[in-house]
Amino acid sequence: MATLILVRHGRSTANTAGVLAGWTPGVSLDERGTAQAAGLPERLAAVRIAAAVTSPLERCLQTMRPLLDARPELELRTDERIGECHYGDWSGRKLAELADEPLMEVVQRHPSAAAFPGGESMRAMQARAVDAVRDWNERIDAAHGEDAVYVMCSHGDIIKSLVADALGMHLDLFQRIHVDPCSVTVIRYTRTRPFLLRLGDTGDFGSLAPRESGGAGAAEAGAAGTGVVGAAVVGGGAGAS
Repeated sequence: MATLILVRHGRSTANTAGVLAGWTPGVSLDERGTAQAAGLPERLAAVRIAAAVTSPLERCLQTMRPLLDARPELELRTDERIGECHYGDWSGRKLAELADEPLMEVVQRHPSAAAFPGGESMRAMQARAVDAVRDWNERIDAAHGEDAVYVMCSHGDIIKSLVADALGMHLDLFQRIHVDPCSVTVIRYTRTRPFLLRLGDTGDFGSLAPRESGGAGAAEAGAAGTGVVGAAVVGGGAGAS
């Protein structure tokens, strides 16, 4: 079956503002995110790409634009099933403001039980994304053969949930997975099982360096909206500064 390259969109204005964007309109790539997207064609230069699929949200469309400019033969398809989680009433709110919401602890520790007010459950988010990938795998196989590789640009929580599915992990464990903006995750699907080949690969190891107190690390923990060091950033976070 097909090999799937999952690209998280580049860093967005909502990421740097610590806002949970969801489907809020007007969220675009910031300057760093634009630069990240510009580097994507070179990072994937050695890969023969059969097809390109994206979330319909602007930050994903912008991330894919340089790759499409470099490969005019590719037709970009959109699929709402790989769009961001519908965070409902949480959309557009500062992550730090959500720290006292009882639901945040559920999102962190028991996400399979989490449903956003006015939005969707995290179970539904994962189910639609997995359905989309299974559907596209069949389409790519039929059109290009079982050795084909295709690209899908999506969002942090969507990609994490797809990785959890590929690894046979319960959704309650998916907050242990992290993918930075414009990172590349690769899953090879076969008839009997998927294989995770890359996870959150940006080629940048600077984020592994020790972080000073009060610096980027502290800001990222605060952006998680939990006040707990080591908590997962809902929506995926802004990555290394």
